[in-house]
Amino acid sequence: MDVKGRRKSSNVEDRRGMSAGKVGGGLGGIGIIIVIIYTLLSGGDAGDVLNTVTKSITQNGQTTEVYTPSREEEELAEFVSVVLADTEDIWTQIFKDNGMTYQNPTLVLFTESVSSGCGLQSAAVGPFYCPADYKLYIDLSFYGELKDRFKAPGDFAMAYVVAHEVGHHVQTLLGTSQKVHALNGKVSQAEYNEQVKRFELQADYLAGVWAHYVQSKGYLEEGDFEEALTAAHAIGDDTLQMEARGYVVPESFTHGTSEQRMRWFTKGYKSGTLQEGDTFNLQDL
Repeated sequence: MDVKGRRKSSNVEDRRGMSAGKVGGGLGGIGIIIVIIYTLLSGGDAGDVLNTVTKSITQNGQTTEVYTPSREEEELAEFVSVVLADTEDIWTQIFKDNGMTYQNPTLVLFTESVSSGCGLQSAAVGPFYCPADYKLYIDLSFYGELKDRFKAPGDFAMAYVVAHEVGHHVQTLLGTSQKVHALNGKVSQAEYNEQVKRFELQADYLAGVWAHYVQSKGYLEEGDFEEALTAAHAIGDDTLQMEARGYVVPESFTHGTSEQRMRWFTKGYKSGTLQEGDTFNLQDL
């Protein structure tokens, strides 16, 4: 995907290097001065204090350690920022065309774990969207997982992941997220899993709608579409369960089969409209 010289989103919150969870204390400016004075009177080196302070700064209940990303990670951070900017432009226009107003989400970059409006989350859960705070959360190390664990390399594989999470934001703005999550505990687990699966496949469709417009603007490069399909296939419920267990349990599916995920992404890519993405009222997905 061509991102050279293109607009990056301003709605990116960089929390890389911050450990989630409450930590006690934290030194403000006055506290730092007091510690330095005490250190000097005790014969210590004030430089050691300053060095320690710069390595660990308490901010909003999270501790920030000195974090130096690799060049590859910085390039990836810029890439997902451009992808987010594209989603902003595209969904703003689509909502406007349908008589609605789009509200941009925020993309949070984090490492290891993060505190969100949906609670404390580990990077192990993968990229996720939280409807409670209108934010999507991504540990960029997931790009390495796509390449190595899921055998889905390529920048557009990561772009598909971002677009899928933004799809959940679109669903929240449309009221779909609230309707689906309200069913939890009110229907059987199998019925709820079925609704969640349809919810996830619709997000794949919406990611495809985004890709449709990216392609129309000439930003796709050779092989990009195939990279997204490879990623969609790699994270299908049946593929993941076969790799983990050696068999599948269809009633436990919550994201759809590999074939379904690829098909709904492709459908959105070909359609480019909101109207053809109703996954909830079809008997056959």
